[in-house]
Amino acid sequence: MTPREMAPGVFSVGAVDWDRRIFDELVPTPHGTSYNSYLIRGSEKTALIDTVDPATFADLTANLERLGVEKIDYIIVNHAEQDHSGSIPAMLDRFEGVKLVTDQKCRDLLIDLLRITEDRVVVIGDGDTLTLGDRTLEFIIAPWVHWPETMLTYLREDRILFSCDLFGSHYATSSLYVPDEGAIYESAKRYYAEIMMPFRASIKGHLEKLATREIALIAPSHGPVYDRPAFIMDAYRDWTGDGVRNVVVLPYVSMHGSTRAMVDHLIAALVQRGVMVQPFNLTKTDTGDLAKALVDAATVVIGAPTVIFGPHPQVVSAVYLANLLRPKTRYATVIGSYGWGGKTVDTIKDMLGRLRVEFLEPVYVQGYPKEGDFAALDRLADEIKKRHEEAGIIPA
Repeated sequence: MTPREMAPGVFSVGAVDWDRRIFDELVPTPHGTSYNSYLIRGSEKTALIDTVDPATFADLTANLERLGVEKIDYIIVNHAEQDHSGSIPAMLDRFEGVKLVTDQKCRDLLIDLLRITEDRVVVIGDGDTLTLGDRTLEFIIAPWVHWPETMLTYLREDRILFSCDLFGSHYATSSLYVPDEGAIYESAKRYYAEIMMPFRASIKGHLEKLATREIALIAPSHGPVYDRPAFIMDAYRDWTGDGVRNVVVLPYVSMHGSTRAMVDHLIAALVQRGVMVQPFNLTKTDTGDLAKALVDAATVVIGAPTVIFGPHPQVVSAVYLANLLRPKTRYATVIGSYGWGGKTVDTIKDMLGRLRVEFLEPVYVQGYPKEGDFAALDRLADEIKKRHEEAGIIPA
């Protein structure tokens, strides 16, 4: 992608990865992604905000050559993860005398991950500034967005926030700025769910700190630049807030149709009671879609058959994911069937230890569900509706 000017002397010089479909060998990226890097030319010094994934280093250098960049004084390292920092060793070789500017924790990680030598790093603290002549960079330490060493960089004169992973989206586009707020909202929510949600409390604090600054543009490290910052900041306030929606997320697996019959019955019962349901057949589900659904759902019901003595392995994976991401869900339970025995319900309850949920009475039956089992599912639907009403999630 060619360099694009965001403000006089401020350029986007990163790379678009149209074809990437999995990130960190974990996160599906159905819309590709970008590795954003930004060049700032001051009257005295030149700074580069982050680098790119090593696989796209040639794109970064080509963009710098198009701009005639022969010297870079500083590389600002907002985050040590290699999709942002991985090209730093090559940049140090290419630009003699360039200094890395970052916080103490990030410096230590750069040494461990990339074998950077200490003499190439300038360590800064929260609120410190760096002058480029007619431009001033202010550094905002923002731990757990989504690593412990992350920081943000604010260009005071142009009111641009270089937010690294915060506010990002895995979304490849030829547009510098957000081309479609609806599409970016969904991608950004998915991105938040996959990597930011476990650190919701920390991010709420960072949002409060950012509210004291006037921000004209938000330039993240993935996805397009926000020329209407309120759009994404309001979305983050919603996602990190305590409010949940009148939604039941229902991930499930069914081996011989018994659990599926229970899932179908419960969906119908909940819909009749005015409760929305998002089912996910785990044999076909994109885990990013499941993570996104967990962001603000009030209740999670896990549909799990028993394999030998415990839950189906794909259910285990989904439960582990939910526990790791730690959504603000209020209630949880299990439905499903078993053949001769096992401890599926207890295993799942134990696996959800990080979630602050109230565990509702499970409906776990032997074999194919009978009339009384379907009646128990109706009672579960009644209970979910009642809890949603009592919590003010739906009108009583």
